[in-house]
Amino acid sequence: MEKILVLCTALGSVIALVFAALTAKKVLAFPQGNELMQKISAAVRTGANAYLKRQYRIVLVFFACMFVVLCTMAAFGLLTWFVPFAFVTGGFFSGLSGFVGMKIATAANCRTACACQDGLNKGLRVAFSAGSVMGFTVVGLGLLDISIWLGLLHFVFKLSASEVTAAMLTFGMGASSMALFARVGGGIFTKAADVGADLVGKVEAGIPEDDPRNPAAIADNVGDNVGDVAGMGADLYESYVGSIISASALGVAAFGGSFNAMAVPLLMAAIGILCSIVGSFFVRTGEDLDQKMLLKALSRGTTLAAVLIAVIAYPLVTTMLGRAHTGLYFAILSGLVAGVLIGKVTEYFTSDTYKPTQDLSGEATTGSATIIIGGIGLGMLSTAVPVVIVVVCILLAFFLSGGAASANIGLYGIALAAVGMLSTLGITLATDAYGPVADNAGGIAEMSGLDESVRTRTDALDSLGNTTAATGKGFAIGSAALTALALVASYIEKVREVGGTVDFSDFSVMNPLVLGGLFIGACLPFVFAALTMQSVGRAAQSVVVEVRRQFREIAGLMDGKADPDYARCVDLCTKASLHEMVLPTLTAIVTPVLVGMLMSYKAVVGMLAGATATGFLLAIFMSNAGGAWDNAKKYIEAGHHGGKGSEPHKAAVVGDTVGDPFKDTSGPSINILIKLLSMVSIVFAALVVNYSIL
Repeated sequence: MEKILVLCTALGSVIALVFAALTAKKVLAFPQGNELMQKISAAVRTGANAYLKRQYRIVLVFFACMFVVLCTMAAFGLLTWFVPFAFVTGGFFSGLSGFVGMKIATAANCRTACACQDGLNKGLRVAFSAGSVMGFTVVGLGLLDISIWLGLLHFVFKLSASEVTAAMLTFGMGASSMALFARVGGGIFTKAADVGADLVGKVEAGIPEDDPRNPAAIADNVGDNVGDVAGMGADLYESYVGSIISASALGVAAFGGSFNAMAVPLLMAAIGILCSIVGSFFVRTGEDLDQKMLLKALSRGTTLAAVLIAVIAYPLVTTMLGRAHTGLYFAILSGLVAGVLIGKVTEYFTSDTYKPTQDLSGEATTGSATIIIGGIGLGMLSTAVPVVIVVVCILLAFFLSGGAASANIGLYGIALAAVGMLSTLGITLATDAYGPVADNAGGIAEMSGLDESVRTRTDALDSLGNTTAATGKGFAIGSAALTALALVASYIEKVREVGGTVDFSDFSVMNPLVLGGLFIGACLPFVFAALTMQSVGRAAQSVVVEVRRQFREIAGLMDGKADPDYARCVDLCTKASLHEMVLPTLTAIVTPVLVGMLMSYKAVVGMLAGATATGFLLAIFMSNAGGAWDNAKKYIEAGHHGGKGSEPHKAAVVGDTVGDPFKDTSGPSINILIKLLSMVSIVFAALVVNYSIL
């Protein structure tokens, strides 16, 4: 029976990867457009490939050093020898997910622009199909990694279910480390290019977005791929894997080593793949550019997938765990509903079809300062409802699953709620990943001089992509909060396992060690956000100076008689982002070890709690504020408040420029931060318990 369950999980991963391959083949069969479109697309592809190769060289050095550290700990008996290798495979598959997604995105951008010449629906289908390749590659590789390790550890090395999950928790650290490098590095690249292109091109020179005369235009398009595609793929991979593994570990603890309890999250993920595939066939639209209709087209597929998994989860839970634990089904259901509600709330606050963003665009009529103030206020306000949703989800999942009788089962229920939220990630990520493809398609349409109707269609798809991207980030952040809570429970179990004396009264906020850790943890997301924001600022400065230099020194550039030096801006962004990504990532990895060694494992629990609470709020605030600023700008560009080139438009561009690192660098990186802190704490638990000062 156990082998059948593992084979079913592996089969789910194979189905996802086969579907991704077939979809990729379909995307590549679409025409690429004229010679100029293909040339621009090739330049973007070359820049993105060059960036990733240089990034992976730096990441390889980091992983080699960490591998040596983990092997040394294993030699002293502080870890099992499986941990260093699990760490490496987690990072490898996380990076591979982003790489595959970027390859298809850079191939689909010109094809989407070409398809938009024939109609909006065709353009949506091409871009969404490219996003589907990313979505199903992430879930396929995630389940494949889990299946391989599960098969090796349980059937080859004969480890028990509890020993298997203890070892597998650690490859989440590899996935999270890779994801943070990818998100931070890619986010710095894309926003440095975007800020430089917008401030000098649109505000100072008064030329359109993606104008071929802008030296940062290609770098901007490259950034969409390395940040919003490769970075996002690695990010969601670790979210997906982390939620499944943490739920499996808590299931084993709650049910006394039961393999069935460990298998429920794995089978949920496999079934979610099938439901996502079914939902993907229902994404289509007409030729109406109305944003509500476009949102409805995408939500039709995601809603169907969620309904299907909700129906199938009931017999799965009752068959695997018995009818006595039907409450765990309702825990899963609470996660699914919470995910949908967070998405709807995010949509309300960031889409220009709703009042908040429309009102925000009106604040641009009185200048840059007022739209920035309004965007910050909107972002702060938008945190209230998601917090209530997550709190209600936690309470329902805990008590409905039987937490009042058994805290371990209640925590397992919370972990299953996170799995429920991410079970249909294949299609949810597809709706997110298609956005950068549509954005690039708009740039290609502009630079290659296609008919204005094509740019109008790509702008409609891009605006929708801003909303779905914000929705996807809210979704990822919500699941991160639930997963982080489950990982804190796993950390406490790990402390008990390696010899720590676990008395839950020691974790009271009245304990000065816990309280001290709480304040350090609460501060961490702000420090991390500050480091990443400042990194974007420094990188953007170099791009702004270079774009101004080219406008000033290249004769005939503004008249369209000379070509800009695109490669110079790409190279500047690459060097700056790779240099700037190191400090924020190392801060996230070193801090839990230092806190544990100096203040004990009790302080680490406080640190994890503080980072989860403030990190969730800060990430929601930054992502929603940035999304609202972006769509407020697009709302004005659609003809409101004076349209393109007006003073309100220039103010909105400044607001969007401030929001760029909010929504695409700092905000989405924080959800990785709060999980990486937990993963690092779990891996180094034995070191902290045995050698801490206090």
